[in-house]
Amino acid sequence: MTGDLFDALPDAPGEAQPLAEGAWLFPALARADAAALLAAIQTVVDAAPLRHMVTPGGHTMSVAMTNCGPLGWVSDARGYRYAPTDPHTGQPWPVMPDVLRKLSMHAAERAGYPGYEPDACLINRYAPGARMSLHQDKDERDAAAPIVSLSLGLPATFLFGGMTRADRPQRYRLAHGDVVVWGGPSRFVFHGVAPLARGHHPEVGDHRYNVTFRKVT
Repeated sequence: MTGDLFDALPDAPGEAQPLAEGAWLFPALARADAAALLAAIQTVVDAAPLRHMVTPGGHTMSVAMTNCGPLGWVSDARGYRYAPTDPHTGQPWPVMPDVLRKLSMHAAERAGYPGYEPDACLINRYAPGARMSLHQDKDERDAAAPIVSLSLGLPATFLFGGMTRADRPQRYRLAHGDVVVWGGPSRFVFHGVAPLARGHHPEVGDHRYNVTFRKVT
């Protein structure tokens, strides 16, 4: 995709799109604040570098990940879990930047989940070809709180399915600054990301960032 096409994207948020009961896509909700959000992401990456985690089954994930906030999601031979410290450094995860936290709270409130206060923020960087297979987010103890997901950079195809892996997912194009929120009856839907297509984004280059906010405890 060319820079001209990215320049044509509107900065103003578009009309909210319902995905399922309790789930919403907010086009361009964060686009006007993208520069500040990307700068905040960089501060986290500088303190806790991105890494390709390994699943309990020994598979290296194609997505590079890091975390900020009181808790961070980790994966290794011992399983999937949240931990207060970065296993690479032994230090607490970086503090969640205020601009990220406020964006998640604003999006959650717009989706009908007031009072949202995330305690985990996962930062995923997709290179061309990277993907996320269909899965449920179920490692969180607070199942009443929604998942908030921010997209920055190259567009991606978001797969939003049903309550079983066999349910055929709907496909949604997520562009720079789009935000998805799902909770309530849709909290445990299977979801994923199709392999990222090659391209160049004027602010992010040949990558896509997905920032996912969780309320774990």
